[in-house]
Amino acid sequence: MTATKPPGRSALHSHGAGRYSDRIFTAFLALAGASVLLVLGAMLLRTVFDAYPVFVYQGFFEFVLGPEWHAGFARHEFTGTYGAMPFILGTLYTSAIAVAIALPLAICVSLFITFYASRRFRSLLSYSVEILAAVPSIIFGLWGLLWFVPNVLHPISRAINTTLGSVFPFVGGSVPNTNYFHAGVVLAIMILPIITAITREVMAATPPEEVHAAYGLGATKSEVLGRIVLPRSFGGIVGATMLGLGRALGETIAVLMLIGGSQQAGSRLFFPGDSLAAHIAATFQDASPETLTALMGIGVVLFLLTMVVNVLARLIVWRFARTASAGDAL
Repeated sequence: MTATKPPGRSALHSHGAGRYSDRIFTAFLALAGASVLLVLGAMLLRTVFDAYPVFVYQGFFEFVLGPEWHAGFARHEFTGTYGAMPFILGTLYTSAIAVAIALPLAICVSLFITFYASRRFRSLLSYSVEILAAVPSIIFGLWGLLWFVPNVLHPISRAINTTLGSVFPFVGGSVPNTNYFHAGVVLAIMILPIITAITREVMAATPPEEVHAAYGLGATKSEVLGRIVLPRSFGGIVGATMLGLGRALGETIAVLMLIGGSQQAGSRLFFPGDSLAAHIAATFQDASPETLTALMGIGVVLFLLTMVVNVLARLIVWRFARTASAGDAL
C-alpha cells in the first residue's frame, strides 16, 4: 500500500518556510505598531527639548498658569513674559461650547438615521455626514467669517446678550464679530460628522434580541431607544465625543479666523480671546527666536492637554465597561 501525504499539509509547511514567513509577518506587524509609539515619542521629546529654555526662564507652572503674554524680541536671551493661561482658557472654552452643541445634535441625528429614516433617506444623510467630515477647515473658517457669523450667529448673539446680559454676567458686554461663542459654534459643525459617524455605528451594533425583547414586553420605540440603545451605546458615544473634542482642541485655521486674537483671558461668552493652536499659527511667521521657543512651550501644553483628555476618555469608557459587565453578570 502506498503511503499518502496527510491532507492539508502544504509544501511550505513541509519545508518549514511557513514558520519563517509567519515570524517575519509577526515581526513586521510589531514594527508597524511600535512605529506609532516611536513617532509619538520623537515628537514629544523634540518639542519638550526645544521648549525647555522657556520653562527654565519662566518656570513650568508659571508658564502654564501665567495670565499675561508679552512677547520679547531678543535673539539669545528672554526678555518677555510668557503665560499660556489665556490661550488654555480660550481652547477649553471654545471646545466646551462645540461639544455642548455637537453632542446632543449628533445623538439625535444618529438615532434618526438608524431607527427612523427610510432606506433611501438614510443613505442620503449618511453620505451628507461623510461629505461634511471631508470639508477642509479653511472652508469652514471662510464660510463662518464671511457669511454664517454676520448673517446668522451675530444677530443671535446680540439677541442673547440683550435678553440674558442683565441676568448672567458672563453673557453681558459687547458682541464683536469674532469671539469664543462664534468660534465654538463653527467648531461644533466641524466635529459633528465625527461624533455622528461613530455614534451611528455604535447604535447600529445594539443586539437585536434585546431590542425585540423590549418590544415584546410592550415598550414603545422611545422607551427602547432610551433604555436599551442609548445605555448600550454609552461607551461608544463617549469615545466619539472625545475624538471630536480632540479635533476641537487642536483646530487651528477656523478658530484663528473666528476667535478674535486677543492675548488676554476673558470669562464672557462673547469675549474675543485666543486658543493655543490659533496663537501658534498667528504669531509663528513673525516671531523672534525667544518667542519661537515660547511657542514651542505652547505646543507642549497643547500636547499634554490632549493627552489628559484622551486618558480621561479611556478611564470613562473603562469604568462604564466594568459597570456594564457587572450588570450582565448579575
